[in-house]
Amino acid sequence: MKKACADVETIRTMKALVFHGPNKLALEERPKPEIMSPTDAVVRITATTICGTDLHILKGDVPTIADGRILGHEGVGIIEAVGADVENFHPGDKVLISLISSCGRCSFCRKEMYSHCSNGGWLLGNTVDGTQAEYVRIPYADTGLYLLPPDADDEAMVMLSCALPTGFECGALSGQVQPGDTVAIVGAGPVGLAALLTVQLYSPAAVVMIDLDDNRLKVATSLGATHVVNSWEGKTVEWVMALTHNSGVDVAIEAVGLPATFDLCQAIIAPGGHIANVGVHGTSVELHLEKLWAANVTLTTRLVDAGTTPMLLGMVLSGRLDAKKLVSHRFELSEILKAYEIFGNAAKEHAIKVIIRNSCVKEGPI
Repeated sequence: MKKACADVETIRTMKALVFHGPNKLALEERPKPEIMSPTDAVVRITATTICGTDLHILKGDVPTIADGRILGHEGVGIIEAVGADVENFHPGDKVLISLISSCGRCSFCRKEMYSHCSNGGWLLGNTVDGTQAEYVRIPYADTGLYLLPPDADDEAMVMLSCALPTGFECGALSGQVQPGDTVAIVGAGPVGLAALLTVQLYSPAAVVMIDLDDNRLKVATSLGATHVVNSWEGKTVEWVMALTHNSGVDVAIEAVGLPATFDLCQAIIAPGGHIANVGVHGTSVELHLEKLWAANVTLTTRLVDAGTTPMLLGMVLSGRLDAKKLVSHRFELSEILKAYEIFGNAAKEHAIKVIIRNSCVKEGPI
């Protein structure tokens, strides 16, 4: 049942999840955002989520995050206000929020490298207050928002803010998955599972999911993994090499961000293969060029550009991709600290992707 809402004209503050340094979060009352630039929009959040990157931020792995920043870069909501130069959206529109803000005009945008936009990039929950709040200001609204049907499922749509395009672009596309390939995905978290969903668009012969969490491996099997390996016993390399007749995998997708998981990808990649790094690395890793220098191996690093979001949105709306299967837990915004605790203890809590809803939602135009 939806809570009664105050008239939006009278609202001056909002609840928001605020970062105060490593391992310090607080749900606080903050000023409601306002239009600051003619290309801005203000969106009333109806659903958001927590990303694995948020956990890296919480650990102190992302030094660009300042004390006092509202976290979050994923969400669905209703537009409350737009700047004078916003052409494609209007108050009352239901929208998907992309994690990437792009001006569309700079040299990087012209190269379709929107994540490196000279005026934008990954702003929300990074250098600009984010979506884990009742309201959020969206810079470059015309390129950072996507119009949704009024009846679109919020939970499925939120997966398109970050997880699905990240798994697809940084994993499947960067890994250059081809029909008949053997693909290994190291890390069965939300982005690893998103990579699993999207690599199947290319008809690989086998997809091996590797993780320490048996529950996540069970989920991976339900989502199409042909083989799963729990790496706890330390025999993953031997198992994968036996599976591939000692040749290695064609594509290894690193979706954790730890030295050990990066090492594993190097150990199981076949000559001529592709290592696609997706994970957020907070410490240095060792590149074994003494083994790989003559192996014709391609290594890619990438921040998601979200250029494939329109395509993925069409696939989710049509039912071709069942993004909602990634959701495991649901919370109200008032419970967001509990949501972080659950998500941060994913193995114990059997958590995949958590949805955080703002129940104070008015239907239709304001």
